[in-house]
Amino acid sequence: MRVLFAGTPEPAVPSLRRLVESDRHEVVAVVTRPDAVAGRGRKVTRSPVGRLADEHGIPVLTPRRPSDPEFVSALTELAPDCCPVVAYGALLPQQVLDIPRFGWINLHFSLLPAWRGAAPVQAAVDAGDEITGASTFQIEAGLDTGPVFGVVTEKIALTDTSGTLLARLAETGARLLETTLDGVEDGTLQAVPQPTDGVSYAPKVDQEDGHIRWDQPALAIARRIRAVTPAPGAWTEVGDVRLKLGPVEMVEEQLPVRAIEVRKSGVFVGTATTAVRLDQVQPQGKRVMGALDWARGARLASDAVVE
Repeated sequence: MRVLFAGTPEPAVPSLRRLVESDRHEVVAVVTRPDAVAGRGRKVTRSPVGRLADEHGIPVLTPRRPSDPEFVSALTELAPDCCPVVAYGALLPQQVLDIPRFGWINLHFSLLPAWRGAAPVQAAVDAGDEITGASTFQIEAGLDTGPVFGVVTEKIALTDTSGTLLARLAETGARLLETTLDGVEDGTLQAVPQPTDGVSYAPKVDQEDGHIRWDQPALAIARRIRAVTPAPGAWTEVGDVRLKLGPVEMVEEQLPVRAIEVRKSGVFVGTATTAVRLDQVQPQGKRVMGALDWARGARLASDAVVE
């Protein structure tokens, strides 16, 4: 089957790689978000999906909007049978959805209809879900509302960050996407409408979502930090210093809310319930370091608090 693959970030790479290596499907082109400035050097950088396509000599399309006439014309000329999508990052207009005969099939990292939207993995970790997974579904006009072809499940470990969980889902989801395309081509797989119960939404997560509110319970704080790790990252402020936070450990004792206590055994912060012990931290403009090393160097006052 002739496919045009749409995707942008690193979690989409395993799916593209699997389709490139497939004996059954030919990747005739890739569509990805335009090259963007990234990194400390502020260099214009190709997306991870675009880089993999370049390595294999696959044509890369980078429309600013999928509705751009040039892209619509190019897609019509390519005439793909199907367009698999993994975290492309832009809404597709109906005229584009109608071009491939098997439509556009999305790999979404949740068990639909749970966590429709831009950040399903972060939402699942933040909510304390024990099980999540990935779904393949037919894209239609609604937000992740199309009928589902298949699912895989994945247990969420108590130590999982959104980064570690997404890395696993990217691999298992890639296998699911390939088998979905196989079944669609064979005519042996039919999509099933999503149930109307159990719908939840996962909006995009931004930097402010990573600002930790210490007046919440320790469990909620620990989940939020894991949910926003590695991106956009959890952070707090100590005086005029912004401090990026790695995952924390809950402990069986209490401190005043927002109070910092430095001991030989670690650095502890008070929450609405029990305290948490900080692990890795990164002061703005500096390297990642152990919390105790940071606290000793910062020479915190005895009444220091986090904001």
